[in-house]
Parts: sequence; structure tokens; C-alpha cells
Amino acid sequence: MSEGVSEALRVPRSAGELFRVFNRMALQGFGGVLPVAQRELVERERWMTRQQFVETLSIAQVLPGPNIINMGLMVGDSFFGWRGAAAATAGLLLLPLLIVLLLAALYGQLSSVPVVAGALRGMGAVAAGLVISTALKLGPTLRFNPMGLPLALAFAALTWLAVGLLRWPMVWVVLGLGSLAMALAWRRLDR
Repeated sequence: MSEGVSEALRVPRSAGELFRVFNRMALQGFGGVLPVAQRELVERERWMTRQQFVETLSIAQVLPGPNIINMGLMVGDSFFGWRGAAAATAGLLLLPLLIVLLLAALYGQLSSVPVVAGALRGMGAVAAGLVISTALKLGPTLRFNPMGLPLALAFAALTWLAVGLLRWPMVWVVLGLGSLAMALAWRRLDR
């Protein structure tokens, strides 16, 4: 699907469909729902373009709370107002909450079993791979960034350096670099 073409986009038929799709995403998203969300909302359901997904994710990341919950609220609200926001959020939380409660009870019983500990370490590696895969898929949308590709990549590298290598607290990196990036983007959009 081309980034600029919106004719191919679909609209969910009901708040119930929003609930089902967000629930399906949540049940597939072990270690994180974001990679699944991009595939479901952009590629499978065609409710958003990649560019719209990146823009919504950008806003979701600077709001307090989990990114995917913020995205669910925004996507649901854009289609059905508060009912859509509630349906998407319930879809993301209802069954996963029950599963996590069950797994927490089991973990208390099985945490000392070596196979369980190894499986949990393996899931961490899979989650990291999913995040990297999503970043690579969404990378081409940087060419639409108002700051331009070189500056966007520079901010990405600075963020990785500050959080990944220097271990600076994420909140200060977001407030510092995020504020600077927003100011630069706003200035370029004003021109």
C-alpha cells in the first residue's frame, strides 16, 4: 500500500470489531504488542497507513502510560469516540490480565525449575527481536519526518547512546532530546 493513498484504508464496522482486533493483538504480543499492532493495524486491517501509525506511536510514546494502551485509546477514539477507546483498551487488557494472573500463580510454583527459567530468558530475546523488526519496518517513514532523514537518524543515535550506553534515565532523555526534537520539527513545519 502506498503511503500517500488513503482510498485503500478501511474503517472498523463496530466497537465490537475494535475489541476483537485489539484482543487478537494482545494475545499475540508476548513480550510486547507493538510489532503485532503495526502488522494488524497497517497491513492486515488497513485501518492506518504506516505514516499514520508512526505519527500515532510518536504521540503515544510521549504520553504517560504504556504505548500500546495510549495507541488503543487514540485509534479507538478516532473511529467511535469514547466507546471505541473503551473497546480497544478492554480488548488489550481483559484476556491478557486473566492470563497474567494465572501465569503469576504458576510462576510462584515453577520459578525454580531450570526449564522455566530458560524459557523466560528465551522470550526476552524474542521480544528484543520483535522490537528491532518493527523499527526496521517503520524506518522508511523517517523520510517524511519534517526534520529530514539525517537529523532524525542523529536523534535516534543520540537516544540510543544516552539510554543504551550511558544508561541515563529514560525520562530525562525523553524530556531533553524529545523536547529539542519537537522544537526543531515545529520550527521546520512553521516555515
